[in-house]
Amino acid sequence: MGKAIFVDLTRCTGCRGCQVACKQWKNLPGEETRNTGSHQNPPDLSFTTIRLVRFQEVREKNKLEWLFFPEQCRHCYGAPCKGQADATLEGAMMQDDATGAVYTTDKITQVPGDEVRSACPYNIPRAPKDNKGVSKCDFCFDRISNGMKPSCVLACPTGTMNYGDEDDMLKLANERLEIVKKQYPDAVLGDPDSVRVIYLFQSDPKKYYENAVAEAVSPVTRKELFAGIFGGKKKA
Repeated sequence: MGKAIFVDLTRCTGCRGCQVACKQWKNLPGEETRNTGSHQNPPDLSFTTIRLVRFQEVREKNKLEWLFFPEQCRHCYGAPCKGQADATLEGAMMQDDATGAVYTTDKITQVPGDEVRSACPYNIPRAPKDNKGVSKCDFCFDRISNGMKPSCVLACPTGTMNYGDEDDMLKLANERLEIVKKQYPDAVLGDPDSVRVIYLFQSDPKKYYENAVAEAVSPVTRKELFAGIFGGKKKA
């Protein structure tokens, strides 16, 4: 059944350990940024920042709440980004049969990055300035293919990030959902039947980020994505 990551956002403290670990393992450079009125930094994903902890201040029942959202590629079933890349050059992106990880190959530089990004229902892949290819989380494919955890999961100190067999992670997600609902009745799992990175939101996912779940965007409809028209198949 492959692998999955369960992200329990009720346990996230916004420490950004996962963001730093990703940079370190992938040997990605830091970015020169500026204060935008938020603790979130940098302001968005980029070609050299493929994992980002988003910060939102919201008021819930007259109480200030911080919503932290460590964003990454969801590794969709029937990944539409791969389908779009294949339409230009087959083999530019791959999806590993054993783990489900979606990753780029050396051929990706021959594919227009903006086209790949437009196919993603979560607005994840980012192109360089010349628009040749994209970069995104690859599930730490080099690590997981050698029996190791993704660097973000290994670095998380609070139990927010969990990695393992797909069925085990989905079971854990549902168990935590039932517990969390006692305090947060609006808690929900984000697209658990169509992606391998499953988020537990304590409230409406759109309060975290407009593209937190697939319903929030339109380039690929939810029905089309889940039907796997890009060569994958919906989870049974």
